[in-house]
Amino acid sequence: MPSLAGVPRFIPLTQNLATAGQPSQEQLAAIAKAGFEVLINLGLHDDPDYSLPDEAGSARALGLAYVHIPVQFASPRLEDLAQFSAAMAKVDGRRVFVHCRHNKRVPVFVALDRVLRQRWNREEAFAVMRETWSPDARWQDFIDEALAKADAGNFPASQ
Repeated sequence: MPSLAGVPRFIPLTQNLATAGQPSQEQLAAIAKAGFEVLINLGLHDDPDYSLPDEAGSARALGLAYVHIPVQFASPRLEDLAQFSAAMAKVDGRRVFVHCRHNKRVPVFVALDRVLRQRWNREEAFAVMRETWSPDARWQDFIDEALAKADAGNFPASQ
């Protein structure tokens, strides 16, 4: 299996789920060779220093299913989280590689998906997240908002 050690902030969470910062074109090929089947990108395509020119095309050429959910770092939305949870539910059981610019958006979305859709214990899900990143105030507000809506039965991922 090719090494993914060079992928920025690469974190293998389970046999079927890994997260990272933005991979290069060569690292994208290594991700495919490592047996991942789905690439989910939560980053934006507006900065050539932190995105590939045609990541969707490159992923598909490598045999990877590609999902892009552009999450604004300064203003994550519950709609983005709902899209992410729906995408994760759709690819359940497949090997999934999720990335964004610096692997900060991703651990929050993975933790919330684990709590809201997969019914993980909150403490466990967020402990894994905090190994990667401690959210700033804006992101903590986002987490709190998602959990409060789910607790009230008003969030799609909680259905």
